[in-house]
Amino acid sequence: MTVPIWYALNLFNMMKTLTINAEGKAVGRVASEVAKMLQGKSDPNFIPHLDPLTTVIIKNAGKVIFTGRKLEQKDYRHHTMHPGGLKIKPMKKVFIEDSTEVMRKAVNGMIPKNRRREDLMKRLIIEA
Repeated sequence: MTVPIWYALNLFNMMKTLTINAEGKAVGRVASEVAKMLQGKSDPNFIPHLDPLTTVIIKNAGKVIFTGRKLEQKDYRHHTMHPGGLKIKPMKKVFIEDSTEVMRKAVNGMIPKNRRREDLMKRLIIEA
């Protein structure tokens, strides 16, 4: 199967790198904006069936703020699918171990749950 030349040129023009400074911003607000950028919805030339090939870099992820008491109250849950295998990890512990993981989980939750999700998450770069 050959690729039409207009499609190849369009892919070349769509490749972008966007940078966001997350310092002093709420985690959810940054994550929702990043999710839109990864999907290409922030681009005026948005085409739903084309992958925008946009790379998003989040800087200062360790300096985000948490509204309310989320840092103490929110838990991340994971089940091993074995009896009694529910693993619960508080957000505060995850943030202390790796501050970028909280942002990664927030963005991952805001991207559509389909087969493009994995490819979109590969183009997300988070720097503490």
